Amino acid sequence: MDTPSARLIAAAQSAPDTTDAQGRRLTLRRLTALDKLRLFKAAGPQLAQNQPWLGMALLAASVTAIDDIPMPPPATEAQIEALVSRLGDDGIDAVAKALAPEVLPLDASAAKN
Repeated sequence: MDTPSARLIAAAQSAPDTTDAQGRRLTLRRLTALDKLRLFKAAGPQLAQNQPWLGMALLAASVTAIDDIPMPPPATEAQIEALVSRLGDDGIDAVAKALAPEVLPLDASAAKN
């Protein structure tokens, strides 16, 4: 059933698709609080506190498909690393750029304070 609230939730979770420098089409979605919580669990207590590692993991976990091949959400550290490896620098950069509008307003407001 397509209710107004269902449409709002879908719109909030949607993210733009993007293409990386290798020409791969990456299908993205914005992670929910529960998605992030599950990623922290998969990372473990030490890596969940490692900001650079976690940042890459969050970007990779936002990818739901590569060239229309579904990518399941990573549930272990090894799965996170495999997804980052598969995306490589080109894929991670493309995801970061596609999701940047979500991050930039926070940075701009923080700079003003």
